[in-house]
Amino acid sequence: MKKYTLFLLLYPLIMISCQTKTTVDLIVHNANIYTVDAQFSKADAMAIKDGKFVAVDDENEIMSRYSAKETIDAEGRAVYPGFMDGHSHFTGYGENLVRWADLKGCRSYEEVIERLSVHDSLYPAEWLLGRGWDQNLWEPAEFPDNERLAEAFPGRKVLLTRIDGHAVLASKEVLDLAGIDKDFKLAGGMALVKDGRCTGVLLDNTADVAKALIPPMSQEQKIQALLKAQENCQAVGLTSVTDAGLDIATIELIDSLQQAGQLTIHVNAMVNPDDETMEHFMHQGVIDKDKLTVRSVKIYADGALGSRGAKLLEPYSDLDECGIGNAECGMILESDEFYRHVCQKAYEAGYQVCCHAIGDGGVQHILDIYSEFLKGPNDLRWRIEHSQVVADDDFARFGQYNVIPSVQTTHCTSDMDWADERLGERIKNAYAYQRLLRENGWLINGTDFPIEDISPIYTFYAAVARKHLDGTPSEGFQMENALTREQALRSITIWVAKGCFVEDRKGSIEVGKDADFVMLDRDIMTVEENQIPSTKVIR
Repeated sequence: MKKYTLFLLLYPLIMISCQTKTTVDLIVHNANIYTVDAQFSKADAMAIKDGKFVAVDDENEIMSRYSAKETIDAEGRAVYPGFMDGHSHFTGYGENLVRWADLKGCRSYEEVIERLSVHDSLYPAEWLLGRGWDQNLWEPAEFPDNERLAEAFPGRKVLLTRIDGHAVLASKEVLDLAGIDKDFKLAGGMALVKDGRCTGVLLDNTADVAKALIPPMSQEQKIQALLKAQENCQAVGLTSVTDAGLDIATIELIDSLQQAGQLTIHVNAMVNPDDETMEHFMHQGVIDKDKLTVRSVKIYADGALGSRGAKLLEPYSDLDECGIGNAECGMILESDEFYRHVCQKAYEAGYQVCCHAIGDGGVQHILDIYSEFLKGPNDLRWRIEHSQVVADDDFARFGQYNVIPSVQTTHCTSDMDWADERLGERIKNAYAYQRLLRENGWLINGTDFPIEDISPIYTFYAAVARKHLDGTPSEGFQMENALTREQALRSITIWVAKGCFVEDRKGSIEVGKDADFVMLDRDIMTVEENQIPSTKVIR
């Protein structure tokens, strides 16, 4: 009887203890959660506390064990890890929003002039700047000439950057200021000449000479640019970006804004390869803060395919139409001594080397340099950014030296209408994502924005469909190299995280990781392919 009485007295306390729930900050339930863990498992609900996932499980388990200050009923919607862009120019994109005319999609040189005139009337300044022109969209598809700029904007400093960032059109006033004329020579660069005069089109290192003259932005403008870029990126589901090539001041500004809570997006910052910047960061070692990662250096092997600066092993197939003189195979932009110097510094400091290489000649050249340092299997995760055209014998070297391709699947869909004209039969080795993926079992995906649209949904669609947003061509482009939907999702989440060494805390929805996630209005893993581009971010 005494034992029974004791049980009756303790029973309410036992029941209260059993029913006590752990309090968390947020519960998301009634969801279709893609965790993107190693098993690519799914869940119905998740609990979050102090910015971390503390539980990811089925609905009943989460709702019975946790209570929250805020609860989100996902109403069956799809939830994914926060999308990550593996290669972008986040800072440059923001600067474009603040003071550059948008020339993307212009179907003619005249449309370029029209947009510049509107921008100039709204935002008058000493320099008239624009970005995004692409002569491949014009008829005829020829490089522009600055004589038209002189007519429309007499006496003005005008500098217009091509869509790929590797060519500019400069007014005569800018050429004079830069000291560039028909006789100007610079290794890794070129000034196009026609009828005995410089046309104003400058490629790669020569373009950089003109761009270096642009007056710097004020600190207030830089902050405005970063915050505007963040706003736009988060609106399309990006929670992390890689900024490919930054100086000391910009990285320190990003860090200060993150410390102040103004910049909440995670930035993987690649440092510029000048000695001052490398010494500043590599002396400190790897920087791995909550919102900022610094452990890589960005270099360039060649230019871009669209502006014919990409280094090819054999001449461009449309050489007769390009009008670029002796640069029939494109250009390697730096000396081998420079590449070895950067690689040595990075190797000693435990930094990644991330080299822009687009043509098969550029890719081969950098693989040759990398092989001197990597020698064989490793986990240094040195990267080749873009890896657009690869010679047959060089695919295996990505696996041999564990070099990771960092691709942009929207480059494929932007280029596919004209790339075969540049490459001829070599097109079969271009944008070969499945072939590259097989070498290491993973690759990194991004946009290179502002060159492409910032949307990771478009990146995903381009990876799986290899079509324009309007669904053309109906059969897709070289579909043997399309990614599966699972591969495509991994390529904008966990593989990007792995590409910047933060896979232990980002890239998937798992207990202990940062609670970065995105909720969409439809499930991009199952909807009809043609519905993917119109997907909207809910939260």
